[in-house]
Amino acid sequence: MTRLMVALWLVLGLAAGTARAQTLPPNEAGVTMGHWHLNSRDVEANKKIFVAMGGTPVKAGPLEAVRFPGVVVILQLPGTPAPATGGTVGSVVNHVGFSVPNVQEAAAKWKAAGVPVEPGRDGRADQAFVTTPDGVRIEILEDKAQTVPIRSHHVHFFVPAAAIPAIQAWYIKMFGATAGMRGQNQTADLPGISLTFTKTDQPTVATKGRALDHIGFDIKNLEAFCKNLEASGLKLDVPYTKTPAIALAFIHDPWGTSIELNERPAPL
Repeated sequence: MTRLMVALWLVLGLAAGTARAQTLPPNEAGVTMGHWHLNSRDVEANKKIFVAMGGTPVKAGPLEAVRFPGVVVILQLPGTPAPATGGTVGSVVNHVGFSVPNVQEAAAKWKAAGVPVEPGRDGRADQAFVTTPDGVRIEILEDKAQTVPIRSHHVHFFVPAAAIPAIQAWYIKMFGATAGMRGQNQTADLPGISLTFTKTDQPTVATKGRALDHIGFDIKNLEAFCKNLEASGLKLDVPYTKTPAIALAFIHDPWGTSIELNERPAPL
């Protein structure tokens, strides 16, 4: 990332802090889910989809974003990025997920609003999929006990079977995630999100440059957090940088997921 790009992120930070107002309180390591950052060809088309699904449109500086309980979906990268090299399928992050109280009711409402809803696998009524024009695949799952119309649910990684224990352990070590299971899949759970790991025999590529360019976590006391990461041997892609507006850093996991780390000026 160039210095110009970092400067753009810093300019965006204060407004983005407002956009992330619905993130959940952090875990003991000071981590909570922050955002999914897309590289959209048609920002307005994607905005229309996410708003129809129940998100609230917000501004992240000059960038368009849509806020959901637990996560903010930022629709474009700053500057003039290259067109996305592909969708989520084929990258290490195969798809992301939301949950709703009733999938069939939500799907009918969204279809009427023009959202490209696809049925669940094997006729499942409690599952559906939405794929954006850029190829960001979104799984919709049902949680009948849920009290909000839609909220963030998971980020789904596809990695070789032998890598699953390692990727789960990495997110537990680096972010204080909690080990768990979702169905037959191992997870590393953080406030606002379940990081879910599924085996694949197909090769995958890094997220950077794809339609879902990176995911972001909000961090409490980011400077100390980054020092701990470096002490563990992790090299930061963009070092800890702070202005009155925001503090940030970038890293990537060993499987190619680009991750932004943010600290907002006001406490969560």
